[in-house]
Amino acid sequence: MYKGTYTLIGLELSMFTRKLEAQLRYQKIPYQWQFKTMDKSQNIEQRSGTRFIPLLETPDGWIINDTISIGPMLSDRFPENTVIPSSPNQRALCFIIEDYYNHWMPRHALHSRWCYEDNVLDAGINFGANMVLGKSIDEARTPEENNKAEKMGAFMRDSFGLAACETQGAGPDKKEALQADYQEIMSLLSDHFKHHGFLLGGRACLADFALVGPAVGHFLQDPEPRSWLGEHEQMLKDYVARVWNGSKPDQTYLANDEIPSTLWPILEHAKKNYHAFALASIEAAAEGKKFFDLDLGHGQCKARSMKRLDKSRLHVQNEIENSQLKDNDLKNSGILDFYLRAPMI
Repeated sequence: MYKGTYTLIGLELSMFTRKLEAQLRYQKIPYQWQFKTMDKSQNIEQRSGTRFIPLLETPDGWIINDTISIGPMLSDRFPENTVIPSSPNQRALCFIIEDYYNHWMPRHALHSRWCYEDNVLDAGINFGANMVLGKSIDEARTPEENNKAEKMGAFMRDSFGLAACETQGAGPDKKEALQADYQEIMSLLSDHFKHHGFLLGGRACLADFALVGPAVGHFLQDPEPRSWLGEHEQMLKDYVARVWNGSKPDQTYLANDEIPSTLWPILEHAKKNYHAFALASIEAAAEGKKFFDLDLGHGQCKARSMKRLDKSRLHVQNEIENSQLKDNDLKNSGILDFYLRAPMI
């Protein structure tokens, strides 16, 4: 019942739609696009029971959402191209790093998209191509079609974009802080990819797709974050191409459950930034506070508390426990501390 073509329902400028597309491409799963256009959105939402994207319609007739659950399902359905390591360290890290990129990179993506006027216009035209015209952003458009599409930028910024930035503590006044953190992230990735094709060695895993999603949907697509990349732009393009070109028989994770040495600084960044941010957010939500304040080294920021971060944390906790880690550097590194706490909400 798994044979056939899957349908990816979403938008090309959505990091999570692109995350799922990256997995479909890497696992060589046949798929087709269906843009969530304005005239079809109500029907799609009624059928799926959610307004969120992406959605995946399977050949056996199911429509499912949430890449956190879709990812393992597809890995299990296509075991010949699995994207979850079987060894304990690497399996646990697959879910830990996926969680990090899922929830930390939206701050940079949303800020760079909606806090700069030129970027709002560019993104609006591309959103409009999908949502108004039902066209890919790569298809030719007439001047009249561009006029129809370009109105989407200001509409999305005012109805969604700036509020989403506020939720993430990533408003217009956080330009310097977010650019500095973005540069640090890209520098760490550049150091890592000098030695390894993917995050866990020579084969992609779920965490790679969580990084490729914002790279394709935002950082290499939108002019503002692309201008921030500087010397790291080619590194990111090459990495995306490796994932986009699909798995190969000789691609494997590091032998003996080894953790790449260049991955430790990336994990340390996750611990000091995302884990601290998420913990403050969850604790505020548990206390019934709508907002919390935090300084991660680039000045104070105010963000909205998010209960869903605890749900994601507990999902990763379950996967860590299923990995059956032994006493080793990973278990003793402090990277697991955030995840192994009891439920906080």
